[in-house]
Amino acid sequence: MERYLTKQSLVAKLRLGDAPLAEESTRMPPTDDSLVCQLEFAITIAREAGAITLEHFRREGLAVERKSDDSPVTIADRLAEEHLRKRIGEAYPADGIVGEELPEAAGTSGRRWILDPIDGTKSFIHGVPLYGTLVAIEQGGEGAAGVILIPALEECVYAARGQGAWYTRGSAPPRRARVSDCSRLGEGLFLTSEVGCFAEAGRQEAYERLQSAARLTRTWGDCYGYLLLATGRAEVMIDASMSLWDAAALQPIIEGAGGSFTDWQGKATIQSGEAVATNGRIRDEVLAITRAYPKSF
Repeated sequence: MERYLTKQSLVAKLRLGDAPLAEESTRMPPTDDSLVCQLEFAITIAREAGAITLEHFRREGLAVERKSDDSPVTIADRLAEEHLRKRIGEAYPADGIVGEELPEAAGTSGRRWILDPIDGTKSFIHGVPLYGTLVAIEQGGEGAAGVILIPALEECVYAARGQGAWYTRGSAPPRRARVSDCSRLGEGLFLTSEVGCFAEAGRQEAYERLQSAARLTRTWGDCYGYLLLATGRAEVMIDASMSLWDAAALQPIIEGAGGSFTDWQGKATIQSGEAVATNGRIRDEVLAITRAYPKSF
């Protein structure tokens, strides 16, 4: 494989689904055939949507609009989500769909697909390759399966409940995704998406305490930070505010890799509008800080 790929070759690889789900020797055990099949489909359509985003990534003259909350959106966001919705509607017409850019489509199956076509639009519009495509399957109010795809880096991590988490890069065969063994925050890497979000949520002091306690702090955030955590390259990733489509894919991946995904009070949920993800070993140490700063409504 080329050391550095052109945007065109990346698009082609993603459209072709170059990487298999897993080699036979490492394939997830089919204890829940339906969920595994749904996850395989989620990986496929995430790659397709990722290829659409790459067609617009670093394109000169890319128009950037502002939504009602002042967050940016581009044609790539909308085209990628439209594609995801079309594919899901064809394959699972009874399922509901929730996405960042378009209205919710109600379903009758009790299952919802939760989509973020470009998680990290600010990175995307500035030509930074740390944005991702998120596809999640929600059942019973919880994330049952999830995919994080980083199109420009060809990195992907995915999981289904009870099946573990898996990581692949480029055309390499998938391998188990596992969190790190670090047991102290003072030896760990703390990540977040935006420092300013802590102040906006009235939690600036929490950020300062976490930064002071951690060995290293970086804003390699959005879904890429959670991918780093799930693959053992970071120990804690915290967001002071987030939406359902930001969170739904993350919980099954982080937990499947052996970590913890909770709100700031320690409840495992994708519905809280905030997130504390850790490698599990430093969970209590991190929560001892975040619990002192309950969410203000």
